[in-house]
Amino acid sequence: MTKMSGRKINFGQSVPKHSLILLHWFANMVEINNNNVIRLTFDPNSDYGSHHYGNYERLLDPLPRGYRYFTVGNLNQDTSAQLPDYVVNPQREYDGRNRDRIIIRVWEQRIDQVFITQHYDTSEHQGTPYDPTHTFHITNNLLIQIREFSLRDQYLKVASKRCLTPILWIIKTGN
Repeated sequence: MTKMSGRKINFGQSVPKHSLILLHWFANMVEINNNNVIRLTFDPNSDYGSHHYGNYERLLDPLPRGYRYFTVGNLNQDTSAQLPDYVVNPQREYDGRNRDRIIIRVWEQRIDQVFITQHYDTSEHQGTPYDPTHTFHITNNLLIQIREFSLRDQYLKVASKRCLTPILWIIKTGN
């Protein structure tokens, strides 16, 4: 059990709506096998606005030996593989001002924990650390549901409101 598990997510209030688009992209970017094991398909040191996350503020549990945390989704970071346009330039209602991130816990190429989080708002004068009250554990089952829904919707690549609404409902209800 992690420090961040067990809280309900309310996109647009406790978490920027842009996190939903970032999470949708992530669910479709990683490999998830029949045993619900998630594997990296990109270099977390250099792709998609990602880099090592030191957890210096102790936002998450200490790492077991051999594991590392990485953060993914910095829209302003110049990386070798860029995030798709629907993530970088979302519809107006999904704009997140580049505050939201995905944090992954990785051992070799296997991801065993996924979190969504956000930086403090600049008006809070907290600097750039992540806000623990806006950090949530994302289960493998939720990633699979988002991914399966995505496969059924031909318009998902443009991240339309019509196709994101059912994903939002899944997250809100915990199904």
